[in-house]
Amino acid sequence: MPGPTRWLLPTTILGSSLGYIDSSVVNVALPAIERGLHANLATVQWVVNGYLLTLAAFILLGGSAADRYGQRRIFLIGLAGFAATSLLCGIAPTAEWLIFARLAQGATAALLMPASLALIGHGYQGAARGLALGTWAAAGAIVTALGPPLGGWLVDTVGWRAIFFINLPVALAAFALGLKLPADGGGKHSEPLDAWGAAWAVIGLGLFAYSLIALGEGSRVPGTVALAAALPVTWLFLRTERRAPAPMMPLSLFANRNFAGANALTVLLYASLSGALFLLPFQLITVHHYSTAAAGAAFLPFSAIMGAGSRWAGALVERIGARLPLIFGPAIVALGYLILAVSGGNPSYWVGALPGLLIVAVGMTLSVTPLTTTVFDSAPEDKSGAASGINNAAARAGALLAVAALGLAFGGSGPAALGPDSVSHAYRQVMLGATALATFSALAAALTIKPR
Repeated sequence: MPGPTRWLLPTTILGSSLGYIDSSVVNVALPAIERGLHANLATVQWVVNGYLLTLAAFILLGGSAADRYGQRRIFLIGLAGFAATSLLCGIAPTAEWLIFARLAQGATAALLMPASLALIGHGYQGAARGLALGTWAAAGAIVTALGPPLGGWLVDTVGWRAIFFINLPVALAAFALGLKLPADGGGKHSEPLDAWGAAWAVIGLGLFAYSLIALGEGSRVPGTVALAAALPVTWLFLRTERRAPAPMMPLSLFANRNFAGANALTVLLYASLSGALFLLPFQLITVHHYSTAAAGAAFLPFSAIMGAGSRWAGALVERIGARLPLIFGPAIVALGYLILAVSGGNPSYWVGALPGLLIVAVGMTLSVTPLTTTVFDSAPEDKSGAASGINNAAARAGALLAVAALGLAFGGSGPAALGPDSVSHAYRQVMLGATALATFSALAAALTIKPR
């Protein structure tokens, strides 16, 4: 990207933090949303999954659009759209309205997030890129650390709708800074955007998510039919990407072993994280009777460790390469989930939640920056937006499927009220499942990521 990079990091940090703040704050507010809208488990799942579905499906298109039309332009459009849809979420009168607004919010985030990372990937080169990505991850973690306690306080004092309104001033500040970035014209592409690929991605991921939620409710026939239908749709998606003149997910990128392995690791690692963080607030609030503000504050050490260590992790990649951090990081995360599974019944935060969260935070800190650096370093410069989109899509798809499958942890008992006993049982099952997923992600790194 031509021109100075003076405003690049502050702008992208604020912009990408919107997505992270939104996810963490919504998780803390889910019990209040469930009560306020008289929702069941499936509805609460779709409040999260509506956002993840369109984000995961369209983020690939967003990466291609950033490469084609200019990263700054797509970034600013995504910011404006995210602010507008956050307002729609905040004024939602019904659960159906909220789910629809979350679907729209995910689509706008799909423009915002890959353009944010692509701006960094294009603006910095070599060792400076690793340090910039580390700074981005560290500052983003610090900013988002304020999200859960602030969101919890807002839920307790104002109501759950306020968590969406906090996005508006952040988006405004990021937009103002984004206008200071030098304009980039994008690539000289004449082919149309891959609309069919995006359509098949939405349908396929939607069918997978619906099937898992239906099976979790005990609806075996609809769930099985949806799962069976998702398989040919997935084939159609891959066929479209292979034949499209400008695919949003260029399959040629997966010929690079590091790129393929990093994205497999991403799906597994973020599936484990999303499933665990979805249920942790329910455990603290429903089972142990924490206030929403206290449950939000419980995540502060997690974000603080990632904020303090991410820049160091970026420098570590430059010294020793990404392979060892991507093996040991997920393995440490797995240990943290195992501790949470064993200690979760203890109502004391210092014994029941904090030790496991600290270990998960250390492992994620070791993993995130090396993972992002590996993705960028294994893709050509002119595919940086697409590579960013694919990796973001992998993370959101893993999260989408993990949250959709949570109903299975409740034993397929249907949309019963989330009482303390059912939540406590499901919490342990989910943490054990997260342990397995994080372990598999470490194994994926060991088998695929090449030594430097």
